[in-house]
Amino acid sequence: MRNLWSSAEAAAFPGDLGQRVYSSRLLGRDPSLVLHGGGNTSVKTVERNVFGEEERVLRVKGSGWDLATIEARGFSPCRLAHLTRLAALEELPDLRMAQELRACMTDPSAPTASVEAILHAVLPARFVDHTHADALISVTNTDGGLERVREIYGERVVVIPYVMPGFKLARLFAELFPKHCTPATEGIVLMNHGMITFGSSAEESYGRMIALVTEAEEYLARRGAWGVAPAPLEAGPRPGRQDIAAFRKALSAGLGAAALVSSNRDDTCLAFARRPDLARLSQQAPATPDHVIRTKRVPLLGRDLAAFRDGYRRYFDAWADRSSPRPAMVDAAPRVVLDPEWGMLAVGRTAQEASIVGEIYRHTIDIVLRSERLGGWRGLAEEHIFDVEYWDLEQAKVRRPGPRPVFQGEVALVTGAASGIGRACVDSLLSRGAAVVGLDLNPDVAGILPGPAYLGIECDLTKEDQVGAALDRAVAAFGGLDILILNAGIFPGGMKIGELGTDLWRKVMGVNLDASFVMLRECHPLLRLAPLGGRVAVIGSKNVPAPGPGAAAYSASKAAVNQLMRVAALEWGPDNIRINALHPNMVFDTALWTTEVLESRARHYGLSVEAYKTNNLLKVEVHSRDVAELAAELCGPLFAKTTGAQVPVDGGNERVV
Repeated sequence: MRNLWSSAEAAAFPGDLGQRVYSSRLLGRDPSLVLHGGGNTSVKTVERNVFGEEERVLRVKGSGWDLATIEARGFSPCRLAHLTRLAALEELPDLRMAQELRACMTDPSAPTASVEAILHAVLPARFVDHTHADALISVTNTDGGLERVREIYGERVVVIPYVMPGFKLARLFAELFPKHCTPATEGIVLMNHGMITFGSSAEESYGRMIALVTEAEEYLARRGAWGVAPAPLEAGPRPGRQDIAAFRKALSAGLGAAALVSSNRDDTCLAFARRPDLARLSQQAPATPDHVIRTKRVPLLGRDLAAFRDGYRRYFDAWADRSSPRPAMVDAAPRVVLDPEWGMLAVGRTAQEASIVGEIYRHTIDIVLRSERLGGWRGLAEEHIFDVEYWDLEQAKVRRPGPRPVFQGEVALVTGAASGIGRACVDSLLSRGAAVVGLDLNPDVAGILPGPAYLGIECDLTKEDQVGAALDRAVAAFGGLDILILNAGIFPGGMKIGELGTDLWRKVMGVNLDASFVMLRECHPLLRLAPLGGRVAVIGSKNVPAPGPGAAAYSASKAAVNQLMRVAALEWGPDNIRINALHPNMVFDTALWTTEVLESRARHYGLSVEAYKTNNLLKVEVHSRDVAELAAELCGPLFAKTTGAQVPVDGGNERVV
């Protein structure tokens, strides 16, 4: 493990809190130390209150912040004296502890302090770091883990036996640490939980963390338990996208809500899923209590293991005739499925949740394999997992869920997503909680948005092999398809029929009509398997009901797509798929309306460009976002009983009205 501290970089973060931000980001940059919001850091400061009095304050990482990107405002300010008094109590229910943490904050608008705030307060050092380092967990979660920790570190660490996070851990820590701390102490090992280091400066605390974790890595390497990458495998044929979508539908039915499924078929996941001892290794508890919370903090089916298994019985029954072994379920909630053909499937209510689960379990596989080589993998005891799952603080989150986005757990695909109406549709769907796949010929589509909820794919929709490959990637990323927005299209410059060449006619038909037909045909099997029913919104044109001169190819192609939509509505109703069309007009912030096209159409009607933009009954300009918002609503619950409809978005057109 490499020490990333740079004095030049650190100089840009002045003050103790600035140094705390910098070193926290260094820790968060390394996923082998902390994953997706895991880990905790703190700094003790002296601050003036409203009375002008100085008081000692613990700035500790706040709930919801990730160390990799944390800012100064991500550290919750708690009165240190109050925290240390809490540590002296014989007992304190965790819900009451959470209330006390809020009560002792000097800024009520700050994020809720970490449940480990009291533990950080007890340590006398100014800076405190806590990680869930993979290497250390690989050592502690084995037979004889305590002896191995002693072998590596001797008296340089204080060892705290496993206790569930919260007040009990803080109380035990307050009791044991002063008894065993010596001038030689450099850190604390929380068995089955992680490593804590401390120092008088951020650099010292961070440096100790890197050094101690490196020693664990070297210990594993000396015993042949560090490099666990498998030899290259024959992966075999990829699972069909309909198979994965069918699995997702059965899973969602058992869970009572739409869920996303992310696939990982790398060599490590496939090799792990094919191990003969998979049942023993996979059915043990997660590596740390933090992993329990991160992967199962709000169970999709509840905490009852029997109910979970019952919910999956339909899935198992449906797969009874498979020649390959049935998938092995991992995690009681669950969040992970292992299959010798499919690799690892990570389940989540959102794309971010599925991504977190997948990355955590990918690291868990390495931890398990290292522990197994070292002396035998031993996860947390079942009673500890039960305690964390039924933890008052976690149950409170379940009882008070936030509002559920309308498309949470669903997958949308948008064609022509790089700009204009397509890009606006991506934003509208994401804002409603969907995971979105954007297709476009423009390679920029891949990078228009960050984050796990968006997948941009460069794709020529007129090439069927590229369409199939894009759908494979979409299903591998999210598990299926619920919503399709057919938006891609081209509009050649104004040209009368007598001037329209055959090649241009065919090009317009190929993009606007043929590609739409292929998308509908290829997406139908996936939409039919959408847990809540498939939905399609076709972005048509005012030219369907009211064609204009000089736009023969465009008008004919859009009219043909509209007729295709109507036939699909007739055919797909029994599959619980609804399909509707929007007919926008004069949406000028799209790629179709180049300056040349806009000026040409304005001249045709004898209008200025400005007057042409609002040439409708309401005298309003129609924007991409207007169309996108209605397209999203067409796919939402308000239109749950509507199919085959055509809705204008044109400000009112006298030829249509």
